[in-house]
Amino acid sequence: MDEIIRLIPQERVKLNAHEVMQLYTDLGQHGAQDVLCRAMADLAQRLQRCEALFRKGETQQLRKQARGLAAVARQIGMASLAAVAGHLMEALDRGDPVAQAATLARLLRLGAQSLREIWDLQDLSV
Repeated sequence: MDEIIRLIPQERVKLNAHEVMQLYTDLGQHGAQDVLCRAMADLAQRLQRCEALFRKGETQQLRKQARGLAAVARQIGMASLAAVAGHLMEALDRGDPVAQAATLARLLRLGAQSLREIWDLQDLSV
C-alpha cells in the first residue's frame, strides 16, 4: 500500500465545428478569423481570471467570469467548455469548496484543450 498512483485526467473536447464553419460562411475568412481570435483571447483571459478569483476567494466575481466564459464558448462552438463553466456556477451556488476546486481544475484543463482544438480547426479552414 506504499505505492503512489498518479492520475492524469483526460476528457474529450466537444467542439461544434458547424458553428465555426458558419462563422466562415457568414463573415468570410478574415472576419471569421478575427472573431475567433478575439474569442480565443477573451477565453484565455477569462480562464486566468477564474483561477485568480478562486485563489482570492471572490466567488461572486468568479461566477460572473464563468457565466461570461460559457457565453463566449457557446458562440464559437465549444460545447464542453460551456457545460463545465455551468458546472462551476452550480458548485459556486451550492457553496461547496471541494466541488468548486475540482470543477475549476477541470475548467482550466478543458479550456486549454479547447483552445488548442479551435486553433487547429481554424488552421484547417485557412
